[in-house]
Amino acid sequence: MSSRDSIPPSHGAHSERFIRKPIAGFKLKTSLNAYSFHPRLMRGADGSDPEMTLFDLLEFTARSGFDAIDPTGYYFPSYPVAPSDEYIHALKQRAFELGLGISGTGIRNNFASPDREARAADIERAKAWIIASSKLGSSVMRVFAGHEEPGADREEVAKWMAEDLRTCAEFGAQYGVMVGLQNHGDFLRTGDDIIDMVERVDHAWLGVILDTGNFPADPYTDIAKVMPYTVNFQIKESPFGKDSSVPLDLDRFVKIVCESGYRGYLPIETLDKAGEVYDPVAVVSRFHAEVTAAFARVQSAAA
Repeated sequence: MSSRDSIPPSHGAHSERFIRKPIAGFKLKTSLNAYSFHPRLMRGADGSDPEMTLFDLLEFTARSGFDAIDPTGYYFPSYPVAPSDEYIHALKQRAFELGLGISGTGIRNNFASPDREARAADIERAKAWIIASSKLGSSVMRVFAGHEEPGADREEVAKWMAEDLRTCAEFGAQYGVMVGLQNHGDFLRTGDDIIDMVERVDHAWLGVILDTGNFPADPYTDIAKVMPYTVNFQIKESPFGKDSSVPLDLDRFVKIVCESGYRGYLPIETLDKAGEVYDPVAVVSRFHAEVTAAFARVQSAAA
């Protein structure tokens, strides 16, 4: 390797935390997670076409003033198989025409399963979607830990989970795609759980997708703990689950983000609530405005 191609040591080797410093005037970069439109993007139980396609969602995302979109894997027509190059290129081209970045994508998986063959299949799916992410221009591909079976030995599960995640991270490194591990209310329930897993994996290409809706015990403490490991987000309306009426304290959350030095995308994900008619257009538009306003307030106060 020539000196021109050399990699700075802090970027080539694993570090416990991403090195960041707060920068005044942090520019908010919002993204829309496609799961917000889950009811409209899924095929009917009878196999009928969905109400919307990812191309339709691109149009809404651009009109609504987002900077980017997270086109979750489930909504690609080929899922769980990775999309064709033709589909990827068409989606990427339209996003470019609309001025949208692609902040990430993700798959379903369960690395807590005791079934070695099932986990191996999930690893292969993750690898296929890492390649797809690279082609899409997304630097992050999201995975879950998964739910352990009742009575499972957590230490044993953690050992094989770390091995599987390390395999994915090693593959991600080959394609320049971070593997983002989301706390999903499953095996990883607290900030300490997530940090323990990241440190077990010990790989520079594994980071955290910080889900603000899945730290019910002590949300703001856990959010602050995990920020140094965070490479992307799922910003939810409430820290206490989708049916909670207690809103996320956006000013407090934004202050934590700004003080951490995080500079990446901030995807929002809204969810339907039990007993309510869910209109994603209205809910997404309102929540996006609330997040944007909170950033303006916090930055104005800090100026």
